Amino acid sequence: MQITEVEITGKTAAKLGLTADEFEKIKAVLGRTPNFVELSVYSVMWSEHCSYKNSIKWLKTLPREGKRLLVGAGEENAGLVDIGDGIACAFKIESHNHPSAIEPYQGAATGVGGIHRDIFTMGARPIAALNSLRFGNPDLKNMKNLVKGVVKGIGDYGNSFGVPTVAGEVYFNDCYNQNILVNAMSVGIVRIGETVSACADGPGNPVFIVGSRTGKDGIHGATFASADLHEESHEDLPAVQVGDPFQEKLLLEASLEAIKTGAIVGMQDMGAAGITCSTSEMSAKSGTGMRIDLSKVPTRQANMQAWEILLSESQERMLIVGHAGQEQPLYDVFEKWDLECVQIGEVTDTGLLEYFHEGEKVAEVPAESLVLGGGAPVYDREYTKPTYFSLVSQYHVNKVKSPENLTEAARKLFSQPNLVSKRWVYEQYDSMVRTNNLSTNAPSDAAVVRIKGSKKSLAVTVDCNSAYVYADPYVGGMIAVAEAARNIVCTGAVPVAITNCLNFGNPYNPEVYYQFVNALRGMGEACRKFNTPVTGGNVSFYNQSIVGDRTEPVYPTPTIGMLGILEESSHHTTLNFKAEGDAIYMLGNCYNDLGSSEYLRSVVGVKHSPAPVFELHEEFEIQQLVKSLIRRKWLRSAHDVSDGGLFTNLMESAIAGGLGFNIETVDTFRKDCFLFGESQSRVVITVAEDREDEFQNYLMNNNVSFTKLGEVFGTEVVIDDENFGSVGEWKEIFDNTLGEKFE
Repeated sequence: MQITEVEITGKTAAKLGLTADEFEKIKAVLGRTPNFVELSVYSVMWSEHCSYKNSIKWLKTLPREGKRLLVGAGEENAGLVDIGDGIACAFKIESHNHPSAIEPYQGAATGVGGIHRDIFTMGARPIAALNSLRFGNPDLKNMKNLVKGVVKGIGDYGNSFGVPTVAGEVYFNDCYNQNILVNAMSVGIVRIGETVSACADGPGNPVFIVGSRTGKDGIHGATFASADLHEESHEDLPAVQVGDPFQEKLLLEASLEAIKTGAIVGMQDMGAAGITCSTSEMSAKSGTGMRIDLSKVPTRQANMQAWEILLSESQERMLIVGHAGQEQPLYDVFEKWDLECVQIGEVTDTGLLEYFHEGEKVAEVPAESLVLGGGAPVYDREYTKPTYFSLVSQYHVNKVKSPENLTEAARKLFSQPNLVSKRWVYEQYDSMVRTNNLSTNAPSDAAVVRIKGSKKSLAVTVDCNSAYVYADPYVGGMIAVAEAARNIVCTGAVPVAITNCLNFGNPYNPEVYYQFVNALRGMGEACRKFNTPVTGGNVSFYNQSIVGDRTEPVYPTPTIGMLGILEESSHHTTLNFKAEGDAIYMLGNCYNDLGSSEYLRSVVGVKHSPAPVFELHEEFEIQQLVKSLIRRKWLRSAHDVSDGGLFTNLMESAIAGGLGFNIETVDTFRKDCFLFGESQSRVVITVAEDREDEFQNYLMNNNVSFTKLGEVFGTEVVIDDENFGSVGEWKEIFDNTLGEKFE
């Protein structure tokens, strides 16, 4: 083959993000020096974003097997779980952090589009979307613009595409001031046996590109996602893709219809690294190769070079391998939906990817050498305990003064952006399209999505308190999984599997890598306890900013997306108070603990403290108890104690039900710890007055720790006989605080 005239050196490789050792490895694989096109191919496929070279060792330690799993983690574009009745659920969460930090609207929008394509490229129809968003100080002008852009991007794309956004979380912390996090999750359903694999079986089979034309947007986007943000990152703006939700809607319907023709062998969406990634991963999976003529790829711009076509991350595109002789049905389907379907090559038996452009072979590389699990490098990075742990160890609750005015402390706490309603955000999302969302008028700890034609529903949630993970990565990783499971259980469902989006700083930083390794240790232990295997997900390193001469990693943020199954609609349990006189109980143990609480950070001003009290077995037992109580139909409401502690928990249930409460604290605990501490493994439930005796006997017979707090009462908030004001007053704070910041 012909080599480009430009001399390829280690310096060229370094500019593309490859190390000197990696450059030498590429030369050894090829038996020669690569040309620029080939080096570009390796640079994106061996980037962290595509190869997971710094994380795969530890990802493999997570539990990845379960009786409901239909495909293993990483085997397909998304996880696939058997939910019964002949139906499978495909679900996945991924990040779009750096693009959103540079161009928030398109960055967030294309993140939504990309995750939905991962679902319907498997043959599943997306029925729900979720997101987890992390922003910096909301009072900063630039941050306000980022928040508005991200929220509008998610809303515009999702609403136009026609999939409801049913749940999510929004956090603010100064650590995200330069590097926001935008994690998007999609959930879809498909009949078992009607899925499509991302494979390239059958030498001689045709290879098609379908959907949008290829442009210069998104080139080297995978490399961009695998580098630090810095003050000049705005100059990388061309790496941000541009999305078209209406085109994606057409592509969804056309893809699902094309699958029904039986003419498709395999299909994969073109996300990170575009044609390069799709051709290499599909070929490597099947042990085949491909001959691709890049001149046949429909382009939006004239005179695009071969490497630009290969690396473009233009949105709304798929690569399809069809059955030879069955090309016409595919052409007919995509023509019906007014989408281009062009054969650009064929499958071969060589194991090589051969790319041609205008009659010239511009690259020839072994497919296996490019991919995760094949020839892509794998590293085992060193790690050391973070130095800030010494500050954490200096904390003691006795050093924290009790508030002089509990009402004022409660009001200041409840006004924090992390605790108030995110109504300003979610009102920009369509949550009711397709009419399957059962949570809009009946709020519960997890969102509930009906499956039409089945008695079952899905319960879905995203969870992670990154402050806990920062304080103790191991415990914080466990809590992220445990809280997700607790939300599913409090909703009346059974947790079955997770997907994760692991957002961390630079893996070459030993302290960051310590956070990563230990967070995964904690996650893995919790997943094994709750029997929720990991179906797949995304690792996003390099979430930090270089500002002047200092580097600032974000808090370690392993976001958990969890799927649960609600077997019967009668099990659906909501969080709102139902009736005056209902008894309020707290299940689980309380402690004199303020560790890593929102109260300690935002009201007291202590940044470094331990993670809240957590014991995995205790958590498991509480969740088993709640499951049992829901199935006995004893609970009027259930709501887990998490961010903001017991006070915030009670206020959320009161506001949702329009009813107040009258409770008493327990003398053995400091009032600020009792009300504002975030010790884990606690659930607040309400029980009808006439069921109390039976309920209490059951708890005592099962040796369960519980506290009767008081009762649902009127429309006032009363604690220890002190009136904290009306529910209506607190609702004003809850509903309007965030909107007032951004409007």
